[in-house]
Order: sequence, then structure tokens, then C-alpha cells
Amino acid sequence: MSEPLTTPGEGFHPHLPDAEGRSVRSLRSRLHHIRADALDGDTAQTGGMRRFAAVSGTTVGSEKLWMGQTQVAPSTSSSDHHHGASETAIYVVSGHPEFVFLDDAGETPEEVRLRTSPGDYIFVPPFVPHREENPDPAEEAVVVIARSTQEAIVVNLPGLYVLKDIEEG
Repeated sequence: MSEPLTTPGEGFHPHLPDAEGRSVRSLRSRLHHIRADALDGDTAQTGGMRRFAAVSGTTVGSEKLWMGQTQVAPSTSSSDHHHGASETAIYVVSGHPEFVFLDDAGETPEEVRLRTSPGDYIFVPPFVPHREENPDPAEEAVVVIARSTQEAIVVNLPGLYVLKDIEEG
């Protein structure tokens, strides 16, 4: 490969100048290269974890997608939260994070803990309260997140609860 690596913001068309005030339309007419060291930490947050946006309406002009990374420090749990109307897909990059929610399939709601490994995926339906935990005392857990909305919707909660009466839409 003799081509030099692109720099953040160059996208697919490096001959296009980076102009201040570029419209969303022009953001959507080119590919974007978001380097690992250029992730945006100025996104919705939940206690006990740190989110970084890579692809969002703000960063690249996406209209229907948000994608980024979440890091959970060793021996740490996030606060309970949900992601509103957004569907969320999670890919485990490193560590062994656990995803916790309440299931009411039995007579009484039961806490369910999904224990994951690198390469695993998790799907979080809209409005489902959950939390991420990293029980490992030494290794940080890192996941990649994709959402069906252009921004990171995060609704922090005082506790987990069972989702009732979901309206189909």
C-alpha cells in the first residue's frame, strides 16, 4: 500500500478542502475516516462507564445511526439506564463485561446477567432498563455500540425495572 493514511475529516475525497460551516449535505457526500484517537467524548454519559462517539449526526452527519465505543473500568458497574426508542447492538472487543436486566417471564421479576467474552454480541431492545458491569479487578472492558438513532440516547434511571406494556409501532 503506497497510499498515505487519511487524516481525520479527509474522508474519501482528500482533494475537497475542509471548510468551516460545511453543510450536513456535504458531510453526507463523502466517506469519513474516524481514527481511534479522534473519538468524541462529548456525548451522553452514564455513571460508571465512558462513552465515545465515532459516527453520529454531529460527527459525520449520519441521519439514522450512532456508533461508538464504551469503556467500563475494572471492578465497576454502570448506573441503570435505557436508550429510549433506539435499538442498540453491542460487540464485545475486550474484557468480560456483564449486561444485567430484569426478566418477568416467571412469577416474580428475576435479575438476569449475560456474561460475555470478546467477539460476543448483545442486542438491547428500545426502552429496556439495563446496566453494564465489569467484574474483572484488572482488565478494562471495551465494547463497540451501534444504535438506530443518530445520537446517543441515554436515560439514566434510579434502578432496574421490568418494561411493561410496550406499544408496537
